[in-house]
Amino acid sequence: MAEVVSVRFRTAGKLYYFDPLDFEIKKGDHVIVETARGMEYGTVIGERREVAEENIVRPLKPIIRIATPEDDEKEADNLAVREDAYKICKEKIAKHGLPMKLVEAEYTFDRKKLMFYFTADNRIDFRELVKDLAAVFKTRIELRQIGVRDEIKLLGGVGMCGREFCCHSYLHEFVPVSIKMAKEQNLSLNPANVSGCCGRLMCCLKNEEETYEELNRTMPGVGDNVKTNDGYNGEVVSINVLRQKVRVVIEIKDEKEIREYNASELYFKKNSKKDREVLSEEDRKALELLEKQEREDLMENEREQEEERREMMGDNNSSGGEKKHFDKKKQSQKSFDNQGKKKEKKEWKDDKPDRNKSDNKKKGGNPSQKNGGHYHNNRRESRPRHNGEE
Repeated sequence: MAEVVSVRFRTAGKLYYFDPLDFEIKKGDHVIVETARGMEYGTVIGERREVAEENIVRPLKPIIRIATPEDDEKEADNLAVREDAYKICKEKIAKHGLPMKLVEAEYTFDRKKLMFYFTADNRIDFRELVKDLAAVFKTRIELRQIGVRDEIKLLGGVGMCGREFCCHSYLHEFVPVSIKMAKEQNLSLNPANVSGCCGRLMCCLKNEEETYEELNRTMPGVGDNVKTNDGYNGEVVSINVLRQKVRVVIEIKDEKEIREYNASELYFKKNSKKDREVLSEEDRKALELLEKQEREDLMENEREQEEERREMMGDNNSSGGEKKHFDKKKQSQKSFDNQGKKKEKKEWKDDKPDRNKSDNKKKGGNPSQKNGGHYHNNRRESRPRHNGEE
């Protein structure tokens, strides 16, 4: 077990553990810490507590100091200056004609690094943009591509419920959401009603999922045949899950009547088919697309969170995600070349051609070495120019 404090660097941001040392730190204090990105200004979210070793990334970095009034003024100045940086970067993007949408600019506390977050449909070649920005700001520049969910999390806003977005107010990590949750809560499966401003399934579908699952275990579905405690057989026409009430159509002396019963007063066989709503082909395809995008976003978000954690905590393999991506291509090419060599060896064994002649065969180039070894990535950093060099 190790004693830690949880620190957050932005509203509803991810929590990071730091060693409190001998500082008298309480919830809500502002602190200065050192991360792999540089000096950062953060807010303490919880009191000192002990955490199991397996939940800590070693080495555990210490709190440098509790923020002073001068630190608070510097952070406020950084927030003001980043608005100017945002405007300048937006002008540069328009100048270069790049198909990207700038979301936010952010300085580290010591201003040794300036980060720009943007969204785009595809990979962007922004090497020239990075050079221009480095020449203007004379500091390290990082451009990072983010998803639509992260864009809304950074910008914030008000949802259809009239409250601030969950992701911007308290949700520090995105959770998996599915159409099944909307079905379980008897919501309309119209894509416009179950998707948020980001165009993805609403995060709040997860909030009451466990409650609805528990309540639905004792409830029949609409259209199910049931037997009431007063001896009538009928068909369910509507249900109220939260009140545990069921409206049933029963037949009394050749007349049909609708009566309301408690779920505990009915006898029925649970129908496993919950989705009785008839969907149009357009809505069905739209829902399938939402689910597909949800899975892709979840995988991308997990990758970004792991990369951010490594970057913030100074992991030795901080760029491991990128290297693994491109090494994978090289490994694939290497495997392809090995298969070719095995095939050549088999041909030599069968046909016994002239070895010198076979050596003159053209060999395929490595795709990762094309274009002078340059590649387009969703993240690129630049140091300030010195003597005309990047």
